[in-house]
Amino acid sequence: MYSISTQIILFASLMYFVFTWIGSVKASRLLYSRNIEKLHHKTRKALFWSWFPILPAAAVIGPIVWIQQTMDSNFWLDRVCIQAPLVIVPLLTVWLISVPKLLKLRSLTKQIKAEQDALEQSEAMPLETVIYQRAASPALIIPFQMTALGALTALYFSLVPPVWLQWLEISIPLAVFAVATAGLWWRHQMRYRQVGKMASYAIPAFWKRALTMMSVLAVVAGSAYYLFTIAMNNSELPAEIDMASGTADYGQQSVSGDGNLPTHNGEKGAMNGSSATMVAVTDPTGPREGTPDRRFTLTAQKKTVTLSSGKTVDAWTYNGQIPGPELRMKAGELVEVTLVNENIEQGVTLHWHGLDAPNAEDGVSGATQNAIMPGETYTYRFRAEQAGTFWYHSHEDSQEAVSMGLFGSLIVEPKETPLQEVKDITVMTHRWKGAALAIGASDQLERMTITPGTSVRLRLINTDDWIQQKYTLVGTHFEVAAIDGTDLNKPDILTNTHINVASGGRYDLTFIMPEHPVFLNVGENDRLGILMSPDGKGEIPTAPRTIAFDPLQYGSPAATPFDASSSFNRDFTLVLDNKLGFYNRKMDFLYTLNGHVFPKTPMLMVKEGDLVKTTIVNRGIVDHPMYLHGHRVLVLSRNGKPSTGSPWWTDTLDVQPGETYEVAFVANNSGLWMDHFHNLVHAAAGMKMHLLYEGVTTSYFVGSGTPNNPE
Repeated sequence: MYSISTQIILFASLMYFVFTWIGSVKASRLLYSRNIEKLHHKTRKALFWSWFPILPAAAVIGPIVWIQQTMDSNFWLDRVCIQAPLVIVPLLTVWLISVPKLLKLRSLTKQIKAEQDALEQSEAMPLETVIYQRAASPALIIPFQMTALGALTALYFSLVPPVWLQWLEISIPLAVFAVATAGLWWRHQMRYRQVGKMASYAIPAFWKRALTMMSVLAVVAGSAYYLFTIAMNNSELPAEIDMASGTADYGQQSVSGDGNLPTHNGEKGAMNGSSATMVAVTDPTGPREGTPDRRFTLTAQKKTVTLSSGKTVDAWTYNGQIPGPELRMKAGELVEVTLVNENIEQGVTLHWHGLDAPNAEDGVSGATQNAIMPGETYTYRFRAEQAGTFWYHSHEDSQEAVSMGLFGSLIVEPKETPLQEVKDITVMTHRWKGAALAIGASDQLERMTITPGTSVRLRLINTDDWIQQKYTLVGTHFEVAAIDGTDLNKPDILTNTHINVASGGRYDLTFIMPEHPVFLNVGENDRLGILMSPDGKGEIPTAPRTIAFDPLQYGSPAATPFDASSSFNRDFTLVLDNKLGFYNRKMDFLYTLNGHVFPKTPMLMVKEGDLVKTTIVNRGIVDHPMYLHGHRVLVLSRNGKPSTGSPWWTDTLDVQPGETYEVAFVANNSGLWMDHFHNLVHAAAGMKMHLLYEGVTTSYFVGSGTPNNPE
C-alpha cells in the first residue's frame, strides 16, 4: 500500500504540474486578446484551469495524509512540511486572489459583449486600455504562475527527497522557487505599469513575444545545463578510492556494554575500552598453521553449459559446472580453499555469504584483497564455526559474476551426526541468461525417490538478483527449521504456506516423507520444482491457496544475549529511498542510503564489543534485502511490532517498501565489512556502505584505476 501511495504521489505531482502550467499560460495570455469576445472566452478558460488542478492536488495530498496518519515520521515529515505546503498554499492564492479578479473580469467582458451585441455591431470592438490593465494585473497572473512553480518544486522533492530535512537540500530549491516567483512578480508589475501608461494598448507582435519566450527558455536551459554538468562531473568516481573513506557515522552513542556478550571465534571483545590500536584488514586471518580438515580447489573458467532441457548457457563457472561444486564440511573444521582464475578477465574472488569468517578471508575485492586476475591463485583458510546453509560467490563485479554463474552452495553440518538419517537436498535456484529459472542446472521437473518415514531437509537458496523467490511445498505439512543458517526454536507446523526468500537468503524446510507424492514448487511455473515420491513416480499434487510465511511470530521464544530492552552502545538509522540523480556521470533513478550513494554513504563506526542497534526505514518503491558481512543480526521489531516468536537471527533481511525494522548485533568480528543490499544491481549503482571497526585500516582500493570492482 505504501509503494502504491508513493507512486500515486509522484504521478499526481507530475499531472498537477502539467495542469498548473497550462493554467499559468492561460492567465498570462489574457493580455493578448484582440477583442472582447476573445478575452471573455479566455477568461472562462482561465477559470476552468483554476479549479481543474484541484483533482491532481487532491491525489497528492490524500496519500500524504494517509502516510502521515498510519506511518512513522521518517516516511512523511518532508512530504507534510515541504511538498504539501508547496501544493496547497499557491493553489489557495489562486482561489483567494486570482479567481475573484477573473470573476470580475468575466462579468465585465460579459457586460461589454452584451452591449456590443445589443448594438448589433458587425465587428468586435477593440478593447480599452483599462480592460487590458485588468488582464495584466499581477495579482491575477502571479498566483497561477506561483502555483506552477510550486508544483514543479514539489515534483522535484518527490524525485529528490531530502532525507531528514537536510538544510542545504531544502534551501536551494526553495530559494529558486522564491527568486523565480519574485522575478515574475517584478516582470508582471512592470508590464502592468506600462499598459496603464498607454493611451491605446497595442498587442506586441507574435515574433516579439516568441523571441522573449525563447530568450527566457535559453537562460533557463543554459542554467539547467550548467547545473547538470556540475552535478554530473561531481558524481564521477575517482580512479582510486580507499574503501575505508567516507562520512563516518558514530551513531547515537550511549552506555557501555555489560561485558557478557558473545564473542567471535572464542575471543572476547573489550566493551568500549581504550582507543583501538591500528589493525590492517589483512591481520584478522584464519589459522595459518595446521593441516586443514577439508581442502577444496575452485577454478574459475568460462564454459558453455547445457541445462537439463537441452538449452545451453554461456556461463562463468567454478570447476566447469553450474552451480559450482557444493562445499560440505562440519562445524569447527579447518577449511582451505584454493581459488584459481583460468580465464575470467574481470577477475574473481570467493566470498562466503552468511558465514562469519575472519575479515581477511571475506573475499571482497578492494576491501579485504585484490581481485584475482587470470593466471593467478589465492588461498582462503578459515574455521567453519557455524552450522547451517550458506553459499559462496565471487565478490568482484558481483552483479555480473553471480548472474553468469560464479557461485555454489556451502553447507556446514553439525559436529554430531544426527541419530536419524536425513535426506538432505540443496535447492539452489537461479535464472540463467538466455534461458529460464532453474534449480541448479535443471530447468525441468525433477523426480526423487524417498522412502516414507524419512526425515527430509530442503535447503532453499535464492541466488537471483532483485528477485524475491517463491517456494511452495505441496502434499505435506512442514516446519521452517532455519533461516539464513540459524536454527529456529521449536518451529510450528505449517500447511498451505509458501516461503518468499530474498536475494541471497536461505530457508531450511523439514518434513517427514509421507506415503504419497510431495512437490516443492519454485516460482510461478507450476511445473518447475522437485517431485518427491516413494517410487519416483506419481502426479504433481494440486496446489492449494497459500499464505506467505512470516517469521516475526513463528516458533517459540528463547533466551538471547540481548533484546530490545538492552542498552546499546551505538544506535544507527538507515533510510532507504530513491532519487533522481547522477552516479559516475550517468543519470538514473538512484537507490540511496540516508540520501546518498557511495562513496558519500555513511560509514558505520563501531568498537570491538559494541552492542549495536540499527533502524532500517524503506521509503523507496522496491524491496531491499539488507546484508551485513561478517555478522548476524537479531530482528527486534517490524513496523513497531516486536518479534515474539523464535529468536530471528538473519544475515539477509528483506525490507519491503514502507517497512521499518529494528535489528541489533554484537560488534565481535573486527574489520572492514561491506554493508549493502543484495539486489546487486542496486549495489552496483551505489547503494552500498561499510561497517568499520575503529582502528582498522586497509591498503586496498577500488576504482577504474584498480583491478577491483566488488559490485
